[in-house]
Amino acid sequence: MGTILIVDDEPMSRDILQICLEKAGYLTHSVASIEQAWNALSLAPEGFDTVLLDRIMPGEDGIEMLRRMKKNQKLMRIPVILQTSLSSDADIVDGLRSGAFYYLIKPFSVEKLMAIVDTAVADCHHYRELRQKITKTAGIFASLGRAEFRFRTPADAINIASLLANVHSDPDRLVLGLSELMINAVEHGNLGINYSKKTELLRTGCLPQEIEYRLSQPEYAVRSAQVHFVRANGEISFLITDQGQGFDWIQYLEITPERAFHSHGRGIAMAKMVSFDHVEYLGCGNQVRAIIRE
Repeated sequence: MGTILIVDDEPMSRDILQICLEKAGYLTHSVASIEQAWNALSLAPEGFDTVLLDRIMPGEDGIEMLRRMKKNQKLMRIPVILQTSLSSDADIVDGLRSGAFYYLIKPFSVEKLMAIVDTAVADCHHYRELRQKITKTAGIFASLGRAEFRFRTPADAINIASLLANVHSDPDRLVLGLSELMINAVEHGNLGINYSKKTELLRTGCLPQEIEYRLSQPEYAVRSAQVHFVRANGEISFLITDQGQGFDWIQYLEITPERAFHSHGRGIAMAKMVSFDHVEYLGCGNQVRAIIRE
């Protein structure tokens, strides 16, 4: 399943979180201070799949720890779930801009906790799998000037993104955002799985089955997406095109307070914030251009 670091100065809160998470099959490590959390992360940066972090802590608060993690090369990709009683839009935006991937407002239900933790751990595992794929292909595309690939499935998108990440000197930075944009072209573009439908499929655990079903249907089986890559003038540009009807993309360029509590819908914003220097959707939204400086 995964290992969760719980950071909370309230003993009862730590105990409740541990019971819930361990009942679901997770391993946990619980600490009462930011100093203890930092020591645990420093000793085993690859040992945790998610950090469940109380925002209001004595001394250095959770936001400061979060900012430190996002500046640390070994820790910056670990998903952090902020749990807090601070629920204003300004507080939520502050947490998101500091690098929180997920938000839990106290009090929260066990169902909500598990949905967010499951998604965070899955994201962490996904990123680590991408890194392994990069390692196997390191150096292959370092001098490539331009290329074009077609893809039909999420697996195709992941494999091609892992290859193309090597065109940049920091493939770890590039791979997650590139794969997110390419998977989006398959799921939301070609297969027409909209936001509300994906929410329901994730809730029921049926997303993989729905993707397989749609890929087998005549309406979708003929569709493919493409990624066109060009290196020029100190920049690397990716143009990703799908054959869908497009979508209202503007609202997804930033992680907004109202979507801070959802288990998905942050991939485009995270690609823009973490992986690329510029992201823009074109026309109706079935094309996206993403640029990263060399």
